[in-house]
Amino acid sequence: MRETLKDRAHLLRVAAVFAAGLVVFFIARGILVPEGFGQYGHYRAPALKDVRGTAPSFAGRQACADCHTDVPDVLKKGKHAGVGCEACHGPLGAHARGETDVAPVRPSPRAVCLTCHTAKEGLPSTFPRIVVKEHSEAGPCTDCHEAHAPGIS
Repeated sequence: MRETLKDRAHLLRVAAVFAAGLVVFFIARGILVPEGFGQYGHYRAPALKDVRGTAPSFAGRQACADCHTDVPDVLKKGKHAGVGCEACHGPLGAHARGETDVAPVRPSPRAVCLTCHTAKEGLPSTFPRIVVKEHSEAGPCTDCHEAHAPGIS
């Protein structure tokens, strides 16, 4: 009988340590987890209000097409039809809203093109990739290819 009481004492100590750990966990969780976290999924719900207060940095393809009417027709015919304007030209929200008189800088074709088309592991075999030394070591890509419909010009 005495041995069972001794075993229970060990179990009670383990249970007390476990309960203390739970108490510490819930206190730390209450202090560290922001209010509203998890209400709409795995993020902080009040962040929606913060996001609404900032101007978008991207304009979207339609905003570009409203002014640059010739480009969508060219894009439809080319292999870049699914690539958004700002993937190459950068975020243009301020430009589209008229917040700046400065036109966006035309990107360096070589730098922009090679970002996606340099041969590297992980790209699908059907994706057009180049080895720069074998393809063309000098000059911009737009000497031979049109940027918006990149067949051979």
